[in-house]
Amino acid sequence: MNGYGGQILRVDLTTGKITKEPTPPDVVRDFIGGRGFGAYFLFKEVPKGADPLGPANKLIISSGPFSGLMIPGAGKCDFTTKSPLTGGYASASMGGHFTAEIKYAGLDSIILEGISPKPVYLFIDDDRVELRDAADLWGKGTIAVEKHFKEKLGEEFQAAVIGPGGENGVSYACINH
Repeated sequence: MNGYGGQILRVDLTTGKITKEPTPPDVVRDFIGGRGFGAYFLFKEVPKGADPLGPANKLIISSGPFSGLMIPGAGKCDFTTKSPLTGGYASASMGGHFTAEIKYAGLDSIILEGISPKPVYLFIDDDRVELRDAADLWGKGTIAVEKHFKEKLGEEFQAAVIGPGGENGVSYACINH
């Protein structure tokens, strides 16, 4: 599977359990990556009628096969979920180095499921994956949170963050990088 990391990272925010599983070869063949992976996992795993802000919904973060390569426009990461605004399929792409770092960690997708009982963030450094306490970041804007991570973890650190809108369940909140 050239161009793929070969693993799906699954994070259950309710229990804190973090697991890795192989990326299914048929999914790679049929859905290519990025938006295709997100759509596949969303429609396969989120039950019909699930509350978009409930524990049965998932946030799927996926990179494509060209992520991390020196190909113009290829550095895209796709975020897929059931939209809190419309109740339907939602997919958004983000550029930048975030998607390359996902690929460098050997991942094709990150599937976030459940609801955390407290504010947390997902920390990934190659094979090291942890849920860390984010209470001190709660209520801060996205620029302040990214600045915090750059100061604490280094300028090369990449983050996708939400602000108070996402924390409070605003139906049109977004994820920034």
